[in-house]
Amino acid sequence: MSRIQRRLKVPDELGGKRLDQAAALLLPEFSRSRLKSWIDAGRLTVGGEGAKPRVLLKGGEELVLDTELEAAVPVEPEAIPLKVVASDAALLVIDKPEGLVVHPGAGNRSGTLQNALLNLHPELAELPRAGLVHRLDKDTSGLLLVARTLESQTALSAALERRDVKRTYRAICQGVLTGGGTVDAPIGRHRRERTKMAVIDGGRPARTHYRVLERFRAHTYVEVELETGRTHQIRVHMAHIKAPLLGDPVYGGRPRLPPAPNDELKAALQGFRRQALHASRLAFAHPSTGEALQFESSLPPDFEQLLALLRADVVAAR
Repeated sequence: MSRIQRRLKVPDELGGKRLDQAAALLLPEFSRSRLKSWIDAGRLTVGGEGAKPRVLLKGGEELVLDTELEAAVPVEPEAIPLKVVASDAALLVIDKPEGLVVHPGAGNRSGTLQNALLNLHPELAELPRAGLVHRLDKDTSGLLLVARTLESQTALSAALERRDVKRTYRAICQGVLTGGGTVDAPIGRHRRERTKMAVIDGGRPARTHYRVLERFRAHTYVEVELETGRTHQIRVHMAHIKAPLLGDPVYGGRPRLPPAPNDELKAALQGFRRQALHASRLAFAHPSTGEALQFESSLPPDFEQLLALLRADVVAAR
């Protein structure tokens, strides 16, 4: 176990927030449920005094965290190959293939990225979420950032919260977009289908920027940058503007076809069974040195092949 001792001053702008809400903002590397359990147990206090999770703060108080961090990932190491783009004592950058689940869950207790990380670096079992700073959906490919120490995870999670970690994606959308833009629409749990997210009043603020890279006869190739990081954000926002991601099994609808496509393109569009989304670039400051870092990931073969067929379709239709 690792001992954690922190003293944090509550900023004035968090005055009026509940203790559990402020703690989640000031200690984003820990889950809300874990923070609440520490508050309930008197391990996360206000000025050294115990308090209820819902107590309102005024701003200026001192939060004191003094606890033991138990192993946070009750999963077994597995020898699953990983493409490591960068590695040092503070962090890892992983290029995740499509189809690899990131977090263990119901029905996925093994064969996940966390199992692979624990095999690569067993000490990650001491960290929340095995050091993962953010996540990708199972069928989204590309770059993921992993911290190797609690200090790095704290710094990188705070940078993510400040929007200092730049995440850029490539996607193929259904429909022909006339230009780029920004989707600024709150996202929350779908009111009826609880496994889905949706744009809803009262959801968490979410902003997605996109620009057009190429237009095809019935599709658009776009670059997308996240300003916030809500669950399924790109998928939900692009569907919201009537340009859902090709192949998205949840938000995409039926695959659209250009007029009179050839058999190869038709089969490729109808057979693309994952959202056409790839995390292509990651930029952030190194948590220890402050050095500006940037990493890029090439498009996976299935994505490249589909783009080639869409380009050929445009040429053939001229």
